[in-house]
Amino acid sequence: MCGRYAATKDPATLMREFDALDGTEGKATRADYNVAPTKEVVTVVERHPRDADGAVLEDEPAVRSLRVMRWGLVPFWAKDPSVGNRMINTRAETAKEKPAFRKALSRRRCLVPADGWFEWKATDPGEGRKAAKEPYYVTTRDSSSLAFAGLWETWRDPNADPEARPLITFSVLTTDAVGRLADIHHRMPLVLPSQRWADWLDPNRTDATGLLTPADRDWLDELELRPVSTKVNSVRNNGPELVERVEPEPVNLDTALFDLPNPR
Repeated sequence: MCGRYAATKDPATLMREFDALDGTEGKATRADYNVAPTKEVVTVVERHPRDADGAVLEDEPAVRSLRVMRWGLVPFWAKDPSVGNRMINTRAETAKEKPAFRKALSRRRCLVPADGWFEWKATDPGEGRKAAKEPYYVTTRDSSSLAFAGLWETWRDPNADPEARPLITFSVLTTDAVGRLADIHHRMPLVLPSQRWADWLDPNRTDATGLLTPADRDWLDELELRPVSTKVNSVRNNGPELVERVEPEPVNLDTALFDLPNPR
């Protein structure tokens, strides 16, 4: 699953890494070491331009750009945007079959830049005691960005002014964890190496066959699994100390609380 991640790079840095234009319209958020569902974050899309009337110019080259979206996909047909709180993750194995994700998988794919993501490993404290969870931070060793495969949607409030801006939301695709990552949690975000970005973002490719394959295991095994502080358990905490390596802290098994989203 993917329920928390870090995203600290400014648009200028992401523009260089993803070879994209800045379409954030000044809405790019500050560095966030504890991105949680419902927050607005920077994503990457590739779309054909539109004319003055809003019609898509499919004969014009597609443009890759940074866009700000809210985490938690709200289907276009939803009556209430709160449904997005339950759609932060999408199982890659079933995305084609789900009405909420099927159309987005065909026509609205995005990348979600991240410094790394957090995962919690369940530990066995012994018979008769509550299980504890130790947080880990999964990141690259060279500080380059990771790119989660995402799906996005546009939602318009039927009761709002027709000229009002729509709500743009996204969901992170997940797959079975492999290699060392499976020792932490059984699910993981679908992380795409840079050589797969163009195919994933291609707006002319409506058949997602072959796009949902997990990254090569050797590439994933090069990621760093870093034990971090339990401070990340609370969304109220946010700072570089959350991604610093620490030895697992002693946990009070009778009082520890974890406000983590349910895995999907």
